[in-house]
Amino acid sequence: MTPGRRSSTFTRLLRHGFTDPSAAERLLDSPELSAVRDDPVLLEALGATADPDLALHGLVRLLEAQPAPTAHRELLDTLIAAKPLRDRLLGVLGASSALADHLARHPSDWQVLVTYEPRDLHPGVEEFERGLAEAADPVALRVAYRRCLLSIAARDVCGTTDVAQTAAELADLATATLRAALALASAAAPEDAAACRLAVIAMGKCGGHELNYVSDVDVIFVAEAADGADEGKALGSATKLASHMMRICSETTVEGSIWPVDANLRPEGRNGPLVRTLSSHLAYYQRWAKTWEFQALLKARPVAGDADLGKDYTDAVGPLVWMAAERDNFVTDVQKMRRRVVENIPVSEIDRELKLGPGGLRDVEFAVQLLQLVHGRTDPSLRSGTTLDALQALAAGGYVGREDSARLDEAYRFLRSMEHRIQLYRLRRTHLVPVDEADQRRLGRSLGLRTDPVGEVNREWRRHTGVVRRLHEKLFYRPLLDAVAQLAPGEARLRPEAARERLVALGYADPAAALRHIEALASGVTRKAAIQRTLLPVLLGWFADSADPDAGLLNFRKVSDALGKTPWYLRLLRDEGAAAENLARVLSAGRLAPDLLMRAPEAVALLGEGDGTIGRIGGLEPRGRAQLEQEILAAVGRAENAAQGVTAARGVRRRELFRTAAADIIGSYGTETNPAEADQGALIDRVGAAVSDLTAATLAGTLRAVVREGWGDTLPTRFTIIGMGRFGGHELGYGSDADVLFVHEPRDGVDDQEAGAAANKVVAEMRRLLQLPSADPPLLIDADLRPEGKSGPLVRTLKSYEAYYRRWSLVWESQALLRAETVAGDQDLGRRFIELIDPLRYPRRGLGDEAVREIRRLKARMESERLPRGADPKLHTKLGPGGLSDVEWTVQLIQLRHGWQEPGLRTTRTRDALAAACAAGLLSAEDTAVLDEAWVLAGRVRNAVMLVRGRAGDTFPTEPRELAAVGRYLGYGAGHAGDMLDAYRRTTRRARTVVDELFYQD
Repeated sequence: MTPGRRSSTFTRLLRHGFTDPSAAERLLDSPELSAVRDDPVLLEALGATADPDLALHGLVRLLEAQPAPTAHRELLDTLIAAKPLRDRLLGVLGASSALADHLARHPSDWQVLVTYEPRDLHPGVEEFERGLAEAADPVALRVAYRRCLLSIAARDVCGTTDVAQTAAELADLATATLRAALALASAAAPEDAAACRLAVIAMGKCGGHELNYVSDVDVIFVAEAADGADEGKALGSATKLASHMMRICSETTVEGSIWPVDANLRPEGRNGPLVRTLSSHLAYYQRWAKTWEFQALLKARPVAGDADLGKDYTDAVGPLVWMAAERDNFVTDVQKMRRRVVENIPVSEIDRELKLGPGGLRDVEFAVQLLQLVHGRTDPSLRSGTTLDALQALAAGGYVGREDSARLDEAYRFLRSMEHRIQLYRLRRTHLVPVDEADQRRLGRSLGLRTDPVGEVNREWRRHTGVVRRLHEKLFYRPLLDAVAQLAPGEARLRPEAARERLVALGYADPAAALRHIEALASGVTRKAAIQRTLLPVLLGWFADSADPDAGLLNFRKVSDALGKTPWYLRLLRDEGAAAENLARVLSAGRLAPDLLMRAPEAVALLGEGDGTIGRIGGLEPRGRAQLEQEILAAVGRAENAAQGVTAARGVRRRELFRTAAADIIGSYGTETNPAEADQGALIDRVGAAVSDLTAATLAGTLRAVVREGWGDTLPTRFTIIGMGRFGGHELGYGSDADVLFVHEPRDGVDDQEAGAAANKVVAEMRRLLQLPSADPPLLIDADLRPEGKSGPLVRTLKSYEAYYRRWSLVWESQALLRAETVAGDQDLGRRFIELIDPLRYPRRGLGDEAVREIRRLKARMESERLPRGADPKLHTKLGPGGLSDVEWTVQLIQLRHGWQEPGLRTTRTRDALAAACAAGLLSAEDTAVLDEAWVLAGRVRNAVMLVRGRAGDTFPTEPRELAAVGRYLGYGAGHAGDMLDAYRRTTRRARTVVDELFYQD
């Protein structure tokens, strides 16, 4: 050969798909293949395999392993002469190094691939039992199992069987293997076998007749005593047999293992007995079983042991399976379990996870099983344990759209084919798509992708997972639209009863009304209806994830009726991924946010991802006080009178309350792309700051409007508003009044009486305008913390405050002033008021003993007198033990005692003061954490009650749906309201213990 010039053989090998032609040339030149090295049939056949290099290497090993020259010659002659053998043998060798290893150890097993009788094309359990019949021990059973597996793989890689048939054959082989293993165990312990009747129930993919090449085989064991045998002894014998059978299959020998037999789907899992009687199984399922256990039983199938007992078992548990959808929170439980599976996948693997990842095989299986369990109660045709058969039955019955069914079927088959080929290579249990390019190339070629195997297999994989991801949840909801829509000829419709069944399973209390809403939204041939038909399947799922799906759907219909003709509305929901889910969460989380939205539906634009070109306001990030005040003052400046100005200010307030509530709900619930906010303190701090800033800006705008109308640019007296209580502490909730003090100071040359009259008129007009009935929520101003309380004047001059505090101030007033902060009006006057009160709220040398005792007496009296009659003290967020009052009074006592010497304590904010007390060594870190957790939780509960009920409250709701909605806001899933109440009692009980020690003890 001329140096530098490739041989013609080298070029031909490249053309036939070899990646290492030099090594292939050496193998073809080896003594084993020298006789046929130039035969074009061999090279063509090798080039047709998934991995020609691997196939050639495996063939040489097989030829080397032949025991005699005659056997070597027989194999080569048959290989060249018989195309069926050539395709099967080389196909297996090019796809599976593990089966090549088996053939090298058992060189005569290639002959099982020679026969091509019709009965060999689709063998069943009987054929496999014959193939395993001569195995007299576990080692021989493994060899026989691999021999049968070899024939299944050959039919698979040659395309004789499709992926569903291959999975069924693997399940039949597993059935035959379990029977053979049980026979070996029984032969080893005949007395145990005689003492009991033992049935093996296949579960999971084996039970569903859709097994992988390498998979755990899930089983459940059920046993009864043989005639005349003691039940206890019989169960002991059955347990020994079952354990031995599992070991025969699972243990590693010189021939490896077959597969693990997993019995963890049994009642109580690994903590329960391995074997139970039928009555024991039923007692457990009727009393203790969780939703997922009934879902698992959907695939239960007797496969080995006592056939009559196995049938009795499936006949007995079957009705329980089909009643599972009647359980409370059934759909939520199933979907939550699916989410948990995804959450447990390591981050480094989730993008390669073929089975469990988003858009993977499990998504299809869960969606199909969910529909089976809901509708299988009334339609026996759906009761198949095989995913693809069940999907076909669902489409035939109109429970799934035919087009959706066809696309899912195609995607599932492709993904299962990928899974099969990945596992077949080394016969290892894996569901991860390989990252190595050579492995991806073999995978792609094995699936018939020959032009660009690596690129094509990745594109097809992503395309199919994308289809599954888009369809698997819509699958449950889209037929609800078809039930009320015009369908194409021949398309099956979901029956009204089935649609109601599905809605009830989703948690809708009034399915008839829900169907009417769906019909109103989705019927017709308009563009609006077409977009709604696209949106509704997803929205219905998000509504179902809330405590009140009915309210979510009704509210969505109201918003759509109000905005349906607005061009940007449906475009926003369709094109901005976050907007539709955000809207669904907000509309189904309670009354407050939807009520705010209904009064001005265009605020839905805030839920988008952009900068909110609609109304120039977008996104859910809270706006700062300066920005809010600037907008409100500009609106007031454009108004013709005070009433119009305050109306504009209240409109901004309503919109911003909606923004704050929506952000809070979405942060608390989480979305598909953003999990719920883990830091509960951050959530309540954001709400407190946003509502307090908004209230301050609203007061500033109202003050400007009133002054301008009555006096022009200048009021005869300087005027400032001091925030008190939660307002001053930046801790306002949705239902909080604005606690304030009003301070004025006559301008030079203005009579005190004139100044006082002007100040009082300003206050009266502000209060009136902010409470006028309108579409916007009122802002209630509470000035009861002023000197002399309700008996004292609403407005005082700075000098009057100074005189009062010097002569008459009580300790409770010093405590109240801890939260005082200027919020609106004349800033200089506000600064001087704060300078005036600082010595009162941070008294030099702290509080005297008598003052401390007085605060304790006031606290005790408040607890006994102000708690509403009939309220459960332990669940009262404000006055109950460990609630807001307990924590705040404890913190404020520390501030009064030590604020004079600890600058960090000079804050109006409870959590900041707690942190400062800890930093100063006045509180332990543990006590600080306990008090902070209780304060945050109690505040969050109050906010939740307002969001859910639309009116303020200090106790948990008693109505079940409202209580569930509060729980959902706090992170508790459906059916866990009791856990929420227990956690609240536990948290506040710990806080009360700390309060008793810090507040009541010296």
